[in-house]
Amino acid sequence: MLPVRCLRTGILLEGDLNPAYITALAALAGALIGGLTSFATSWLTQRTQLRHAHREAERSKLETLYSDFTIEAARLFGDALTHQTEEIVDLVQLYAMVGRMRLVSDREVIVAAKRVEDAIIETYLGPNHTLREMIEFSRKGGMDCLTEFGEACRKDLAAHVTAVR
Repeated sequence: MLPVRCLRTGILLEGDLNPAYITALAALAGALIGGLTSFATSWLTQRTQLRHAHREAERSKLETLYSDFTIEAARLFGDALTHQTEEIVDLVQLYAMVGRMRLVSDREVIVAAKRVEDAIIETYLGPNHTLREMIEFSRKGGMDCLTEFGEACRKDLAAHVTAVR
């Protein structure tokens, strides 16, 4: 029997609800909820994976920058121990790396990098050292100009790993 509506009020007066409609609506609602749940789960998983990949790529770039700086600074410091010069050509690449660090690194890293630059410049301006003098200089801790920089880099990289973005 079909439901009958009152023409004046629009209210159903009598009728039966077909059980097939209830079953069909329940099936559609279940499919809709299941689809939305699957979509939400996939979207959240993809988002998390992309964030992780982005953080890892950023950390890798920082590691490369810090490593390149350390290699170049060590080379220049070794050269400065045995040569005197007032030429700044060799220092340009090191200065450019500090500039890149200013864009992406923690303040502590930049300050430590500037101290390394200053130590290299002072060493270039100082007297040349013989091998015996370098051994003594090393024993007194004079070769540790990169220690503070390395510690600052380690802290900065650790902060990038644990940062939630």
